[in-house]
Amino acid sequence: MSEFDTDVIVVGAGFTGLSAADALVATGLDVIVLEARDRVGGRVESAAFSDGVRVDTGGQFICDEMPEIMALTRRFGKVLAETPMEGAFLIQWDSQSTETGFTFAESSRIRARANRIDPHDPIIAGLTAEAWLARQSDPPDVKAGYQAMVEGLWCRPIGEIPLWYLIDNDRRTTSNGNELQYFVEGTIHAVAEALAATLGPRLQLDTDVTHIARRDLSVTVATGNRGVLKARQIIVAAPPVMASRIAHEPALPQPLIDALGAWKSGTVIKMFVRYERPFWRDRGLSGMVMWRDVLGLFACDVSSDRAAALVVFVGGPLAAQWSGKGAGFIRSEIIRRLVVALGSEGGDYTDFRMRDWVDDRWSGGGYSDVITDVSAYAAEAIIRAGAPPVHFAASELASSFPAYIEGAIVAGREAALQVMAALKSQVQMAEATGPLGG
Repeated sequence: MSEFDTDVIVVGAGFTGLSAADALVATGLDVIVLEARDRVGGRVESAAFSDGVRVDTGGQFICDEMPEIMALTRRFGKVLAETPMEGAFLIQWDSQSTETGFTFAESSRIRARANRIDPHDPIIAGLTAEAWLARQSDPPDVKAGYQAMVEGLWCRPIGEIPLWYLIDNDRRTTSNGNELQYFVEGTIHAVAEALAATLGPRLQLDTDVTHIARRDLSVTVATGNRGVLKARQIIVAAPPVMASRIAHEPALPQPLIDALGAWKSGTVIKMFVRYERPFWRDRGLSGMVMWRDVLGLFACDVSSDRAAALVVFVGGPLAAQWSGKGAGFIRSEIIRRLVVALGSEGGDYTDFRMRDWVDDRWSGGGYSDVITDVSAYAAEAIIRAGAPPVHFAASELASSFPAYIEGAIVAGREAALQVMAALKSQVQMAEATGPLGG
């Protein structure tokens, strides 16, 4: 009997871990996936309205330029709904006066201007996005729009985020179109569940990893409730902040410890507000609203044949602030604001679902972790290199679409290739040192 329980252990059953396992199993390798939660999906999760219609309370949107997740939706026969976009995009000042999205377009031009800078240009060394923005000559309301965009997307205070990191992230988001193009009818979480189902008993839920001991040719994993497992290789498929909390023996190399410590988790709250019909369209509105009196608050139409609904996101410092005030405050504040922006019918909702991701136990937050150390240029490369036979994978580290579901799949498959190369090298080493090799 083999001294190993499996060839590869994958820690985490989000899209990263599931995709890594899927790629490894396809090559004939034996794999065990350990997931601390009682479900798969990681930062992708779903909940049901009172009539059973399910919605994605975590990651949701995809587009044609995301080939990996589009392929998975086809593989499992999922139906895509096109995100409604027609109509006016409102900039809301929390008063009866609103404006269409021209200042948003101006703010987007600041983003485009930043992205023309080489992220390694010494002129921006040590600059946060906030410090760089202060040097720009744009009007204050346009700058506020840019700040709202940054804090809404990266879900951290703009004063914490290195400008080079924003630029580098944007350059790896390789779409030329609309990343909100589609959502999956029946939820994208169901895609994760379908992918997990192909793994069968290889997947073990409710199994948190507390300790990893590595040797040159093996790795031993201690779990909170299922004992010890031994494998040839391991992939820690978790966001950097969560990955940093696992104990290692021997200790990880100091550069790797520092690289894992360069991140903070995003803070985001996501809500679905359901209505009898998409009434905002009667006024020629798209359902997209960005608030300016608070930064990081955004609404979008996600109506389909199954339900008329708005999704509302609270990101960054605002999410951290509101999370502490409780679900009742958040619901009443969102409805109040929708009434001001869209009219009295905004208060006539039929259902409401909320997911607060701030300080989530197993993911740290959402949508992703963010580098907050302005000097940590090499952090991602160091984490990708890992400490073999320990490898790390997360959407944040993906070569394309970091922090998206697409990036999670890409990262998982990239890590699987690393593991396959390492196993091949082990076999070649064993053959070279065997009876015929000396």
